[in-house]
Amino acid sequence: MAQQRNTGLGRRALLGAAGAAALASPNIAFGQSRQPIKVGVPTILSGRVAQLGISSRNAMQMEVERFNAAGGLDGRMIELIVRDSRGTPAEAARLAREMISSDGCEFILDCEPSSGGFAVHEVVRETGTVTLHVNSETSSLSADPRQRFWNAFRVARQGIHDSIAGGAYAASVVRARNLRRWMTVSPDYAYGRDTTAEFLEYLRHFVPEVQVVGETWPRLFQPDYTENITRLSQGRPQAIYSCLWAGDLVTFMEQASIFGLLANTQFFGVNLADYTTLQQIRNLPRGAHSGNRYLRNFPDVPGNREFAAEYNRRFNTFPTNWSWQSATAVRLLTTALREVGGTSPRAVAEKLRGMTIESPFGADGRVTMRAEDQTLVGYAIGWGTTISADPFVENMQTADWNTIFRLEAEWKRAKGWL
Repeated sequence: MAQQRNTGLGRRALLGAAGAAALASPNIAFGQSRQPIKVGVPTILSGRVAQLGISSRNAMQMEVERFNAAGGLDGRMIELIVRDSRGTPAEAARLAREMISSDGCEFILDCEPSSGGFAVHEVVRETGTVTLHVNSETSSLSADPRQRFWNAFRVARQGIHDSIAGGAYAASVVRARNLRRWMTVSPDYAYGRDTTAEFLEYLRHFVPEVQVVGETWPRLFQPDYTENITRLSQGRPQAIYSCLWAGDLVTFMEQASIFGLLANTQFFGVNLADYTTLQQIRNLPRGAHSGNRYLRNFPDVPGNREFAAEYNRRFNTFPTNWSWQSATAVRLLTTALREVGGTSPRAVAEKLRGMTIESPFGADGRVTMRAEDQTLVGYAIGWGTTISADPFVENMQTADWNTIFRLEAEWKRAKGWL
């Protein structure tokens, strides 16, 4: 105020001077209004499950480049900041906090599995950063009301959805082959425990006479499964369920093949049908049962085939389940940004809530961010049996979303979550 009196410049004169300076240096004003929209991506880029992060990043790059090439958000381009948590939840949380506080990220696309996803979840609960969880499939992340808050959304498939679909499919196989004795082998953390329990719940829902005669819980990223395979062999099950995934599932399948575990046992692996898994198993057994993760012919629509072809042309491999989820997350976010016309967190979150977009990965050509729990629904779910060559899975049976919605609501009600 003292400086204003001494120079004789009033408020109007100051504003006029500022405007003249902006006109004299238009690049400064333009540059300030065209700052990139920074989006942080904590994920796993090294180790046995590096494909989780690599294939997520690849798909995001494709979608971001498409958005930027179309002019971005009124000239503002998206800049992805992708960093490696090395599969450590504490590191995932540290990276997310650093991206927000130091790098200036306005949004987080969390590409951690459930172990790291919950750690990131707590960070963004505190910071209020709009976050889309892209890979965490543990049902409670969005189904449990205590885990919900206004700025967190899930774009990944969800364990309860897969379990209802898988239980219905497995029940049809049980009836056809009289498979009464079951055992399970799943990873020993939230996703493995929760999803296995949910699958068994719905298997029994459809065929109550099924007996579970044993279970075994290998550690995440465990290098040797001899002890687990021995336990399974001793239990003499007619069928085995597993939600092992990525490199862990590849290692287990190869070791199980050496021991002859799967020769006379029906194997149900919800995460088997992903190209980076199917193509790495040296002796893929014929007739193993799998839910779809990502297959270029399921859904068998032009958009899905085109997505696979472009991804393969650019990266010399095919997409994964994490790829379609990541592409969908970017499409949802960029659609919200354009419809809002800015990056206001509250406005973007409100726009995302309940949003439906066209998608080649949808059961009916669309997917929806369900408003009530801010989780993705309507994506294609199916089960089929493996063959040793492309397309690797045949006889796909599509899950019924009306059944999924009905049983999911009963499940939530029983937990007091509805």
